[in-house]
Amino acid sequence: MQPNRILLVRKLDPPQSWNPRVKNYLCATGFYHVSRIGMIRGSYPLLAVLVERWRPKTHTFVLSVGEVTVTLEDVAHIFGLPIDGEPVSGWTDSSSDFVQSQSMAIFEREPVLSRNSKSYIKFGWVRCIRDEEPLDTEESIRRYVRCQIFCMLGSTLFTDKSTAYAHAMYLPLLRNFEQIHTYSWGTACLAHLYRALYCASRYDTKEMDDPLNLLFVWTWERMPCISPVSRHILSPAEIPVAMR
Repeated sequence: MQPNRILLVRKLDPPQSWNPRVKNYLCATGFYHVSRIGMIRGSYPLLAVLVERWRPKTHTFVLSVGEVTVTLEDVAHIFGLPIDGEPVSGWTDSSSDFVQSQSMAIFEREPVLSRNSKSYIKFGWVRCIRDEEPLDTEESIRRYVRCQIFCMLGSTLFTDKSTAYAHAMYLPLLRNFEQIHTYSWGTACLAHLYRALYCASRYDTKEMDDPLNLLFVWTWERMPCISPVSRHILSPAEIPVAMR
């Protein structure tokens, strides 16, 4: 990365609050731990240094002490996401018919889409649906949890340069509630981080995608000498470590 290049990043979103009544359902999907993470304020000069030392060919940071990188074990401890199971993959259809049908199946409503891309669904609309759920039936609770997970996928795990929308391609993965926990969400999150670092390391890139929370916490845990809070006053580590 060029020394004088300013790398722009999206504003880190505040934590997604949720109703404690759905705790068991979040546990069943594998998203309970990551849902407990609060606001993390990162250091953007630190981010610039990390990007400058990232080597895309080896997926490692080249430091004076050697090469280091974020691993699946780190993702499991920092975010508490499952790293075993089926790959997070599938065909992507950006047609309006696909988005409409998937939205009706998941939210039982026609979606509010981005003006620039009809395959992106507005976060505010999804959150309104979530907050209006009475949670008095099994289906109402499941719809609430699906809304919560969709917002987390778009704002925490697989974020892009959009700050108000998430791609509808995640909806099919949430359709079968019993299968949500079977996907290796942690693996997909790590792959997204590698891709974001690869793109950010290009000389002509001016913006970077997330998951920055994962990168910041990993850096502070692995290199506590640059952590904004001294290790001896931190609470004992638990899953997810990012809660520290």
